[in-house]
Amino acid sequence: MKSRFPAADMTARIPSHSFTGVDTASAVPSLSSLTGAFDVVLLFEDSTYGNAPAVGNVVAAFAATGRAVVLGAFYEQDRSDAPAGVSPHGWGQLERIDPNTTDGTGTPYAPRTLDVATMLTHPLSTGIASLTSAKFAGGNSAKPGTVVIARWKEPNALGERDPAIAFRITGESCVIMLAIAPNYPVLGVAGIDFGGDFHVAWKNAFDFAAAGCKPPFALANGGDPANVPTLSEWGLLLTILLLGFVGARSLRRRNAS
Repeated sequence: MKSRFPAADMTARIPSHSFTGVDTASAVPSLSSLTGAFDVVLLFEDSTYGNAPAVGNVVAAFAATGRAVVLGAFYEQDRSDAPAGVSPHGWGQLERIDPNTTDGTGTPYAPRTLDVATMLTHPLSTGIASLTSAKFAGGNSAKPGTVVIARWKEPNALGERDPAIAFRITGESCVIMLAIAPNYPVLGVAGIDFGGDFHVAWKNAFDFAAAGCKPPFALANGGDPANVPTLSEWGLLLTILLLGFVGARSLRRRNAS
């Protein structure tokens, strides 16, 4: 939430949601001010800045209330594992629940094209046929337990598939990352510097966030479950037992009839 807010552009292009910009470079908002005014927080920056740890702490607390957080580039460049050359400050407690680490380099300032052929079926990918960036996207590595909905065609600095759209659920917290600059309409020219279903991708992120990140499941192209967010072993076991019980009860009913 630092300079050049995309609030006006998104208000015009995504009328199903309302947007208000908050400049955290001058002051760190309180948790009560965020929970009292917003259902979802979009956090991004345009260069690194010293308030990042304090802002990350309050945004993590916001997520812990059950309200979702959406991240955009250049969030990764202030992460504590970003290269020293960009002077990262870290994002405090938010780094415990965010979906990605950096790839050790961060935004590569090189073209990125969404690999739609491997995109999972999910609310975050609805209506997306393409997405491109000339230079303000990518540079991440997915954490264990992160659900990666789509990746860039180009690998990250580690030679891995670079996550473009991903989310992670930790307890009550849901954090979504769309690894492209949300303020691109201010920074560049549509169709040249960025292109494809840019605003559709952001609308999907806000829709999914506003719905409490439900349903969380993603399907591969063949329709099979692809991956699920992190669950404790006991929570997963209870889910399996519950499904087994429901299935058995349904079977008994059919046999009885």
